[in-house]
Amino acid sequence: MNPDLNLKALAANAYPGRGICIGFDDSAKRVLQVYWIMGRSANSRNRVFVADGPVLRTAPADPSKLEDPSRIIYNAMRELPDVYIVSNGDQTDTIYDEIAAGGILVSALRKRTYEPDPPNFTARISAVCDFRGGGLVTEMGVIRKSAYGEAPERQFFEYGALPKGAGYTMTTYSQDGTPLPRFEGEPYLLPLVGSPRQAATMIWDALNAANRVAIAVKAIDIAAKKSEIEVINAYKAVQ
Repeated sequence: MNPDLNLKALAANAYPGRGICIGFDDSAKRVLQVYWIMGRSANSRNRVFVADGPVLRTAPADPSKLEDPSRIIYNAMRELPDVYIVSNGDQTDTIYDEIAAGGILVSALRKRTYEPDPPNFTARISAVCDFRGGGLVTEMGVIRKSAYGEAPERQFFEYGALPKGAGYTMTTYSQDGTPLPRFEGEPYLLPLVGSPRQAATMIWDALNAANRVAIAVKAIDIAAKKSEIEVINAYKAVQ
């Protein structure tokens, strides 16, 4: 679980796909939610992150070249009072609606399955940082195709404490391939060092330059319960 060694392993991985990293910055005054996207096809690469207040969404870099928006355009980060949500797909909205109605991440993800994109059957990865009980509880969940059939397989991880200067990380794939092999095992640690932008840039620099598309970091001030989003895009939006 050495964060620095894991960062080197990430740098050697041509295609981990989309990723979520959750942890404290090295001051332990802010929780950081980092989310990145990658792409191999022209359609997947034709994207940028757009921050609209507390909401992070994907948008086409060049709308005239957008082919199929169904799995690549979505809200990636949303908030409720004292609850901060991040995911790699439109399940962000499912989680938001479920928690607003009194549910939890587990009940939300039981309503969803993995992405319908054979032969990869991309996993849905999600996380929630919840301050409503006075402390912080972080939940992470993954929905992936079972190795034994078409049924979805779900795993959930709950953390009553987060590491300082590092974050629990989950990706959609374990490496490049055809089909893309799914992510296995528990979330691993990556370093979250320096300012929020520096922490995001460290991960960005480790991602394969040919395949990386965008990365964002939401910095949640624990005392003020306020958040800010910073974005790095590989491509410029066409107006």
